[in-house]
Amino acid sequence: MNETMEKLASNDLIQMEDKYGAHNYHPLPVVLEKGEGIYVWDVNKKKYFDFLSAYSAVNQGHCHPKINKALIDQSAKLTLTSRAFHNNVLGEYEKFITEYFEFDRVLPMNTGVEGGETAVKLARKWAYEKKGVTSNNAKIIFVAGNFWGRTLAAISSSNDPLSTTNFGPFMPGYEIIPYNDLNALENSLKDPNVAAFMVEPIQGEAGVVVPDDNYLIDAFNLCKKNNVLFIADEVQTGIARTGKMICCDHHGFKPDILILGKALSGGVLPVSAVLASDEVMLTIKPGEHGSTYGGNPLGCKVAIAALKVIKDEKLCQNSFEMGIYFRSKLNEYISKSNIVKLVRGKGLLNAIVIDDHEESNTAWNICLKLRDNGLLAKPTHGNIIRFAPPLTINKEEIDAAVNIIIKSLKEFETSE
Repeated sequence: MNETMEKLASNDLIQMEDKYGAHNYHPLPVVLEKGEGIYVWDVNKKKYFDFLSAYSAVNQGHCHPKINKALIDQSAKLTLTSRAFHNNVLGEYEKFITEYFEFDRVLPMNTGVEGGETAVKLARKWAYEKKGVTSNNAKIIFVAGNFWGRTLAAISSSNDPLSTTNFGPFMPGYEIIPYNDLNALENSLKDPNVAAFMVEPIQGEAGVVVPDDNYLIDAFNLCKKNNVLFIADEVQTGIARTGKMICCDHHGFKPDILILGKALSGGVLPVSAVLASDEVMLTIKPGEHGSTYGGNPLGCKVAIAALKVIKDEKLCQNSFEMGIYFRSKLNEYISKSNIVKLVRGKGLLNAIVIDDHEESNTAWNICLKLRDNGLLAKPTHGNIIRFAPPLTINKEEIDAAVNIIIKSLKEFETSE
């Protein structure tokens, strides 16, 4: 009787969302009420491995005690002043994060897409005031398959019909070229009006698409050669997710503009940041850009704590090592599988490609089976399943999770 009531409660909660909320998401049917470390629990008290990490926002693990303590302590003192006044935390945070990532300056915002918008505005301002591009002619180059949010500025750079259909007209001054194509980039950079090239070092929403090893560093050098800013969108790949503090570190260069978000707060509240040099950042003057909540004392204290956890717990190293181990364990299975084509990724940002077309329900059905077996993941682009657990996961937990993944996949194997 109790179990029936609990399931009814779960269904009721889903139906309440369906009745009163906008229908802009299609969640996996599970209702969560608690998280701790790499695990989450649903309203029926069932425990799951979290292999999505809120799209890499909880790299430090759910409800990390040190991050939560920073939140609780600061919330009892001062939460918001707006930027109309100074507060006693913002300067401390700005010093901390710029030294942490080795940039001159930071512009604090809240969401990842706000970070992207800020980067685009900075690049345009720099182009007009430093590069000498004539007014209203600056161009930003993006790549096909990119995803950085749902605002009009973000979807204007998208080639995904799901993001763009019936939302036009779109932002001018954008050019979209193929991803992982240096020749296309080199050709586009011939235009003297190009202000910046904005790219995810690994494309997350596109299905964890990893470019050629030389792509990012060669793209960066092409930008330098043509006096164009390289903008790294590391909202999903940053904060140790790929086994380095930022993904660009794998390739030995520092982008001109760095966008961070998601795990910058450990999943506690929205905090994002745009980091750049004096030359770029100081083109924006008082009153030209900002946010009521950007740089709020609560978010600043939380971000400091979240970044300290990354270093204190050596999560870059753990992400790198556990990622190699995870892919090796899956590859052992994939070599004999006819349902999974490959696993790809870097650090603990990984995905498997299901041997089916994008319009099929196979990946979704596999995720339902994973849920039944105690692991939560979500498909992207129909036939791809992303696996991105919190970076605190250990070897034994990887083994247990892989066993669930393999057990679930085996139910979809076809006999030859």
